Amino acid sequence: MELLSSTKVSGGWLKRYRHESLSVKGDMVFAIFLPAQAESANVPVLYWLSGLTCTDENFSQKAGAFKKAAEQGLAIVMPDTSPRGTDYPAEHESYDFGSGAGFYVNATVAPYSNTYHMYDYVVKELPTLVEEHFPVTDKRSISGHSMGGHGALICALKNPGRYQSVSAFAPITNPTQCPWGEKAFTGYLGDDREAWKAWDACELIATASERLPLLVDQGEADGFLEEQLKPEALEQACEKVGHPLTLRRQSGYDHSYFFISSFIDDHLEHHAQALKA
Repeated sequence: MELLSSTKVSGGWLKRYRHESLSVKGDMVFAIFLPAQAESANVPVLYWLSGLTCTDENFSQKAGAFKKAAEQGLAIVMPDTSPRGTDYPAEHESYDFGSGAGFYVNATVAPYSNTYHMYDYVVKELPTLVEEHFPVTDKRSISGHSMGGHGALICALKNPGRYQSVSAFAPITNPTQCPWGEKAFTGYLGDDREAWKAWDACELIATASERLPLLVDQGEADGFLEEQLKPEALEQACEKVGHPLTLRRQSGYDHSYFFISSFIDDHLEHHAQALKA
């Protein structure tokens, strides 16, 4: 690993690293916040998955999360949102597909199937790397925003027992039924819509073997609410099988990091409670 930067914040350290990834067959960058408590003991970890167009830096610079994470003694790991530098056809033509838009799936359609394995990277490779090289425990939680909210939900639902808690801000809850998801899944997974269901939280809830409670915040003034995010679909899927869901509709809030920064403390306390249980 190559250390790219180290910045002191809230008594701890925010560090950025580049490393060679086997999952995506190229270099990846991630950031990690280590609270002061990590200097004397291993601490639990929250994995944060960002949304479309983001890198590892959006959350660290805009969410205002480190003060509360420091108080709670939580590390936060922030990966990038896609492989970089592959230069595939159509990869850079739009904001919602390709670079910056990995959707946290394992692509099965060439050429993306060669490197777009963000699910394996987030669930397997990155935690293994983090737990080997940093003073953290194997207690993990996961959260994210928009595309990353979708990622957090599916990672938790597909891996019972791996995460202590899960939450999301404005997640793409039902990607098989919205334009963002349909575009990405066609490009990464092909035309078989049945295969898409393995990457859709609303579909996964029906057969989940673990009923890990979901905490979701959704701004009511979010411009993507009706067409792309569909929180009512998640609500209905959870109601159908009795999956615990706290869906908080926040009046006046949009899709931005102003929204995330307004409620991030609640999510960090939610995860800290589960990680310390």
